[in-house]
Amino acid sequence: MMTNLTARSVKLDMSDNDDDVDLYQSEQSEWDSDDDEEKVPVGYRHPLGIINAIVSARSAILDLSDDDKTYKSGNGCDSNENNAPVSSRHPLDIIVALYLCSDPFLQQELARKMSLCQFSVPLILPNCDTKQMTFLLWTVRDIVKRYRPHSLPDPKGFVEERLAGLELPIVSFVRLGKSKTSKSHTFNMLLSNPQQYNDTFFHRNMELGDSLRMISNGLVEISWYLPCGKKSIDIFPEPVAVANLRGDISECETQYRFLCQKSTAVFVFVNDLQADCEVLCSQQANTELFLVCNTESSTYKYRDLKDCAKRLGLSKKNVILKDKKNDANFVKTLRSVVADVIKSNPQKMALENMTTVANDLGILLDEYSPECQNAKRNSDTIISQIQDIEQFKKEQLPLQGYFWKELSSVEKEMCTLKKAENQDIEKYKSDLRIKERELREQQRQLDTSVAMTTFIQAVSTPGLERMYFLKWLRMSLDSLSSKSHSMLREQCRDQERCRSSKQTEGFQDKKMADSLLGIEHFFREMGQLYESETILSKSEESAKQILPLSRICAELLLEGFPIELVDGEASNIPIRWIKDLLTKLNDLVQPNNKMVVVTVLGVKKTGKSTLLNTMFGVQFDINGGRCTKGAFMVLIRLKADMKEELKCDFLLIIDTEGLKSPDLTQRDHSNEQDNELATLAVGVSDVMITNIAMENFTEMKDVLQIGIHAFLAMKEVGKRLRCLFVHQNVADVSAHRVNMKDRKIMLEQLNEMTQAACRMENKDNDRMFTDVMMYDPETDSFYVPGLWQGTTPMAPVNVGYCEAVYELKQHVISILKECETSRSTVKDFHEWTESLWKAVKFEKFMFNFRHSFVADAYSKMCTEFSKWEWKYRKDIHLWVTRAETSISNFGKSSKTGTSQSLDIKGFLTLLKQDALTELANGERCILDKVASYYNQSGCRAELIKQYRSDFENNATSLRKELHTSVNNRLDRAASLREGMIKLESSKKNLFIVVEERVLKLIEDCQQSESQKSEQELRSDFEKVWAETANEFSFEGPRRQNVLLCVHTQISSSLHRKGRSAAEDLTDVDLNEYGMKPFTVSDDSSTLGLVEKDGDEPVKNQFRKRSAINEAQTMADIIIVACEQLVVQYTSKEVDYDETYTTDILNKIDGEIKMQRPKYFKITEEFETSLTLHVCASAAREFQKMHDRFLKRNDLHRCHEESKEKYWMDFEDIFHERDQSQRKADEFTSSCLKPAIKAYLAKHLGGDIIEVMLSSEKAFGFNSRTSFQFAVLKQLLDESNFNDYVRYVRFYETFVKNWISDQISVLCPEDLMFKLEDRRLTGIMTKITEAISEAQKDATTSSTVTDIINSICTTLKDHLAIPEDTLLNSLVFNTSKSDQFIKWLILSVQELQLDLLISLKDMPIGSKLDSADMKPQDELFRRVIGCGRQCPFCMAPCEAGGKEHETHFASIHRPQGLGGWRYGDGDKLVSDICSSLVVSDAEFLNDVDGQYHPYAKYMEIFPDWHIQPDSFREASDYWKYVMATFNEQFAKEYKANPGDVPAAWSDIKKKNVDQVLKEIYNMN
Repeated sequence: MMTNLTARSVKLDMSDNDDDVDLYQSEQSEWDSDDDEEKVPVGYRHPLGIINAIVSARSAILDLSDDDKTYKSGNGCDSNENNAPVSSRHPLDIIVALYLCSDPFLQQELARKMSLCQFSVPLILPNCDTKQMTFLLWTVRDIVKRYRPHSLPDPKGFVEERLAGLELPIVSFVRLGKSKTSKSHTFNMLLSNPQQYNDTFFHRNMELGDSLRMISNGLVEISWYLPCGKKSIDIFPEPVAVANLRGDISECETQYRFLCQKSTAVFVFVNDLQADCEVLCSQQANTELFLVCNTESSTYKYRDLKDCAKRLGLSKKNVILKDKKNDANFVKTLRSVVADVIKSNPQKMALENMTTVANDLGILLDEYSPECQNAKRNSDTIISQIQDIEQFKKEQLPLQGYFWKELSSVEKEMCTLKKAENQDIEKYKSDLRIKERELREQQRQLDTSVAMTTFIQAVSTPGLERMYFLKWLRMSLDSLSSKSHSMLREQCRDQERCRSSKQTEGFQDKKMADSLLGIEHFFREMGQLYESETILSKSEESAKQILPLSRICAELLLEGFPIELVDGEASNIPIRWIKDLLTKLNDLVQPNNKMVVVTVLGVKKTGKSTLLNTMFGVQFDINGGRCTKGAFMVLIRLKADMKEELKCDFLLIIDTEGLKSPDLTQRDHSNEQDNELATLAVGVSDVMITNIAMENFTEMKDVLQIGIHAFLAMKEVGKRLRCLFVHQNVADVSAHRVNMKDRKIMLEQLNEMTQAACRMENKDNDRMFTDVMMYDPETDSFYVPGLWQGTTPMAPVNVGYCEAVYELKQHVISILKECETSRSTVKDFHEWTESLWKAVKFEKFMFNFRHSFVADAYSKMCTEFSKWEWKYRKDIHLWVTRAETSISNFGKSSKTGTSQSLDIKGFLTLLKQDALTELANGERCILDKVASYYNQSGCRAELIKQYRSDFENNATSLRKELHTSVNNRLDRAASLREGMIKLESSKKNLFIVVEERVLKLIEDCQQSESQKSEQELRSDFEKVWAETANEFSFEGPRRQNVLLCVHTQISSSLHRKGRSAAEDLTDVDLNEYGMKPFTVSDDSSTLGLVEKDGDEPVKNQFRKRSAINEAQTMADIIIVACEQLVVQYTSKEVDYDETYTTDILNKIDGEIKMQRPKYFKITEEFETSLTLHVCASAAREFQKMHDRFLKRNDLHRCHEESKEKYWMDFEDIFHERDQSQRKADEFTSSCLKPAIKAYLAKHLGGDIIEVMLSSEKAFGFNSRTSFQFAVLKQLLDESNFNDYVRYVRFYETFVKNWISDQISVLCPEDLMFKLEDRRLTGIMTKITEAISEAQKDATTSSTVTDIINSICTTLKDHLAIPEDTLLNSLVFNTSKSDQFIKWLILSVQELQLDLLISLKDMPIGSKLDSADMKPQDELFRRVIGCGRQCPFCMAPCEAGGKEHETHFASIHRPQGLGGWRYGDGDKLVSDICSSLVVSDAEFLNDVDGQYHPYAKYMEIFPDWHIQPDSFREASDYWKYVMATFNEQFAKEYKANPGDVPAAWSDIKKKNVDQVLKEIYNMN
């Protein structure tokens, strides 16, 4: 039966605890089954289930399947008749079954847990199938106890030993035959005092104790009695081991012989000596025997006892009789005998010294497996080298001592720059990096020690041997450390007693820390070895040797082994090591790599590690009362059902160092270490357990205050964790109800701390603690009784503790089930931890945490928003295009088939109302998409909840911007159409008069009796034409003085601004401005150049030159931008409109507001001078534009130009020729062709943008961050100095040119031609359809005019056909409709071919210039964002949209690249603002003229967030640029080269390329 009985099929009856048994069982680590037994996973840990099962009077019921409801005899098991119920199994059978089906590590864990509960543990395990016994030495190896023997000189001292190696007397109890007296119950009473009774050994009087034992006969159990040092409590003054043999010794002779040879005394419980004495006599006992008889037994006979005692040579004292005396007296007698034996017999024996006897008797040893022995040899090799722990660490583990602590210190200083004082910041940082590299070089030059070589080889072995090795090594190191600590404590006690010691308490603490050695030190050394090699190594061979180390630790973590996350001694995380380790772990488990994180935080010595070990069955090291240093993590793999419920694959449990530690206060920066650890614990957790000693909240108050800042930061990035408060050592059952008031007070204090933190961080002051994290005082507060029930070391684990912790665990699981936030992956965790720790090291977590997940989620949202924004803009552009076409077609004569009852203003009003609807719908669509995006899962939108209002504001701002643009375009179109209506009316009247006169001439000529020659006809025509010209009034639009109009607009603009300069413009003549290039002269007063910190003119020659250069550069940028706008307007064949000048004035204002000059103040005089120059120059161009329009639409000129056309019409009509072909060609070329060209121009820009945004190569336009990456990457690849200068000094111009280049690359001529061809084909199809529809609707009476009117009506929403050319084409049109349509179709086909040829030959530049929507401008608007630049280094803002509360840039640059110099000197500045903001340096504020600390820059620039370098190489890009082009930049700015730190020159281009990818998450 037992061959198929496995731990998986065993379910202990634990009431509600059944589910706990299999909750955290590893699936991947399962052992393979064999013919004898099925092994369970190495990482299988169920302490709660085991403890609860055994504590509950060891009552257990074995649930078997329906196929195995009865016992089966045979198989080598007892064949005694089973009188117990078939569903009941003896608890000892279950324990034996568990042991038989468990691997050695689970057996060891079972023994340790049972020992904690003061239960006996198996020592010799029988196997009823094989008839083989096993000596379980390995199983008890890990049991460590502290006790205080009475012989100890120090009454307050203690002894800490591993019980397997402790030499002590062993008293064995056996049974011969049947005994009425319960042997196990007897020595339970023997080992217990009245105040603290323990059922150490299971006995028949317990529940199910009378069940038949099937497989546990022959089991030898062992327990230990350990004194506490108090005579009133201790039963025995010295430690003693008690062994108990289950079953009759007549059937267990081997076990009996073993006990007889190694026991100090053997007590034989026997009643029928007549039958059983032969068994005793046949064994040669090497120990003192005692017979224990019950005189009340029916088989007891005094004569048999006397004879047996004589044969065995026993004296009277060796016979103990239990008569009618009560049990207490009997136990008292027995206890006295045992005490005398221990005292009189010096024989002591350690369990580890019994292996020889066991081997001689044929008992197997569980440590004799090859894996165990090989592992022990490796462990012993390391241990043999340890003579002095402190010296061993220096010699064998050198990387983690001085070097690692110095590296940690340097890393911290690189973030905080606290010791920089007045040094050059970048040089100081460079020196720190050099020092860091030197330390790494020194690390790397050290040879790998013998101990580490052995360690690495051992942990590289697969499977069991590695686990054995780690266990052996840990146990050995713990023992060594315990002995070392004991000696140090004794030395300190002696020194304090004699008062001769000069050692300080801090020195003693340091000695204690130095004498501590654990496995974590070896893994820490491995991590440093890994980091020093991977960071500096250039050899692939070296990398191949070292890289597997990360995989080894990843495998260990996967197997449930605790791995150090934070080094408590150096107070640092080896980021590279942890990153690669977790990366390997992610590779091992993906795609099943989702996990949640549970962390514990609390004051030292509050039982945090024990709590986690008990809750989750993990194995954080608590041996010897060791306290956690730093933070350790353990991974728990979930079973399939729990994966589904928790929506993850793993639980990551993190144990942290106790806060406010007394010995920690002796260290430097102890408070900082507490704060860093608390922040990290909060930042990485999904559930955080705050452990508090008893009901005392005061001790955690300071720590939680730090944690609340982290809570706020996590809330800002969308992470809201759950917090639980666990009060330890509170046994009162009424604690939860009684402490209701205290919980309320605690919550009030937490609220106060939250509000204080909000005030510090300029957040909403009315936030409560529950606003920043999930916490319910009623359900999230737990009161846990003490761990021990009684006085240690004999106190068992408190059942109430187990139940309370189990309840806590169930609550944690329910929280995780209810949690709706998306689960992070292993990769997410290491990236989150890395970013978080970097922020922590800057000591400004509240301002500086910007995790890569947040950046990635923000970038993705920006990309999506850009798509929505473009669709909105495109839809509105198309709508406005149609509206402009409608306005262009407004007022057409009835002759063209259209008429309007409204005037142009009424029509414009209707269009603007429709525009409001379109704009509102578009805004609502974006807002709905924003809401939908934030509600969907998988995009980490919860991390960027704080930016949601920015995106919503951007949508509103976009609507307002488009509303203004739409109104301007409609107003402009209406204004132009209104002027054209008047002009077209005059042309129409002219055409009517001419047509009437010519028709009259034709009529007269046809009625003439004589036939006229061509010459005579021409003469008559010329005469009529001249008479018409003389009689008609050719009044057209009057010529405007555009300069005067512009002058008036400038004055009005300045008046609205309240500028005093407006008064002085009365006598200004714009003809005197804009004729020459705008130049900032040396006489700074002429342009109002004044000092930044006052109103005095710039006098210092250096500052004066710098101010002039800066002012000139700024003016040039504004002038170029305005000139581009002027070209855009004047390229159209329309009349000048005042809105053009308004746009120019707005452009100047906007550009000036964007500028932040460093060396001068923008004054009213300077702005006015620049405005006059720009507007005067623009006015001249506008005047030319106006004059061209007047010339083009001059009636007299139009009349003369159309004379030949009228003559040809005259001839055709007079001679009755068919006009169909010529009129069709005329309509096509003069009406359709310009309309089609205008149509293509309106749509080409949008089509190009669509192609650009859909191209995989155009990722630079997805968001502002991706745009910056694309630009900087190209600059780096080309490394052209002039490009860098243009990027830094003329950013907008550079960007526009870059975009134009990208258009030519991503949308080359052939692709652009395809776009035009597709659009042309589309409109030609519509024209063809319109012709077909007109042909279909035509009747026999339809004229060509009717046909053309029908076509124009059909196409009116797409094409705006010029009224004058249309009228002109209809004059004298006497063609037949059917012939006209025939020729029109052919003419349209030829037109399409002609247009294709002209489009193919047209340069790209001309096409872009003619496009209504300039793709370069639209893409520029898309990537330029708000256009703001860093106030210190001019790095462009990368925040999404225009309406965001905070500006930021991913990379800041040395200020010297922008022309900054030190003070009044001439040397370029090498400082970088992302370093300065964490230093004590100051800057001069140009507003108040005062110096302010860079660290408080947000007081001056509250809308800018200058994040310190997220990692130390973050600013390497611009450091490399400055180091490479230092001389060129100095020459460009007419300055001296900056002092470039030496380390900058060592930066390699390929490293910069990688840094750039990391910063912008482009890996």
